[in-house]
Amino acid sequence: MEQLRVIGIDLAKSVIQIHGSDSRGKCLIRKKLRRNQLLPFMAKLPRCLVGMEACGGSHYWAREIKQLGHDVKLIPPQFVKPYVKTNKTDVADAEAICEAVDRPTMRFVPIKGPDQQAVLLLHREREGLIKERTAVINRIRSSFSEFGVAIPAGPKRLRQWLSDSYGDVENDLPATLNRLMLRMVDRLNYIESEICDLDKEINDQNKSDERCKRLIEVPGVGRLAASAIVASVGNAKEFRSGREFAAWLGLVPRQYSSGGKQNLQGISKRGDAYIRKMLIHGARAVIRHMNRNSAPVDWLEDLMRRRHHNVVIVALANKLARTIWALLSKEQSYKRYEDTVVA
Repeated sequence: MEQLRVIGIDLAKSVIQIHGSDSRGKCLIRKKLRRNQLLPFMAKLPRCLVGMEACGGSHYWAREIKQLGHDVKLIPPQFVKPYVKTNKTDVADAEAICEAVDRPTMRFVPIKGPDQQAVLLLHREREGLIKERTAVINRIRSSFSEFGVAIPAGPKRLRQWLSDSYGDVENDLPATLNRLMLRMVDRLNYIESEICDLDKEINDQNKSDERCKRLIEVPGVGRLAASAIVASVGNAKEFRSGREFAAWLGLVPRQYSSGGKQNLQGISKRGDAYIRKMLIHGARAVIRHMNRNSAPVDWLEDLMRRRHHNVVIVALANKLARTIWALLSKEQSYKRYEDTVVA
């Protein structure tokens, strides 16, 4: 029997499929396991290369299997799909992972630590609460509009209306609606208090991490972006250059080229959409409040004369990504734009 060299693991909620092969690609193991059987089974195997798709729970399994002495790699799911030879099944997926992880040009996802995952969950919960807050505000406004009362949009303007103008129409509304509004406002207050608590926890994490402190000094990088970037990429040394980091965030043009003719389209929008959104919002804020003492105004003003406003925003977000990579990978502090390390 040949020696086991590569294992592909297709993760699921309750059933996990394993496919193992030797150095020639011959199948040696094809097995279905329950969750509680995976680690004991992997502990009995000799040290080998283990591949999994980067998905929910994959970072936990990667850490646990790595502690058993195996070399664990996480693959983006879109890079595994071309290796699926037939219909989508657990067996076919595990075999595709086993084949993809052994490719010399394959790209992998860094394994996150428990603290990194916890910080990213803070951001995910905050985003969910903001969506819930928006939904409650929309229900409040639509409920009042049923009785001909128009309320300004936005949390601050809603609170201002409730404190200043609600009393003018309260007596004209049904008592049932007024009681309903009190319950909805209480729910809105609770959601906003939860958002404030998460903001405080994210701020405390930023104050204790030197990498976040360095990133916040960059114009256009706020506390949320700094926290999410550090939690996602750490020191960013997995990327060879700032351009590669910007491409990972989807801030580079999408290509559709053939026959030697290059055709560049809009940005690819690959990678982490949350971080990309934060950098684009930060770039928009920099352009809106341009300051010659802290922002690269000269090239921005020149670009704004030639290109559309949104193109300028994405170009600045791309430059922010390159600057962030330089600060993290080279462990340097931000000075002024003209003195900043070029990625």
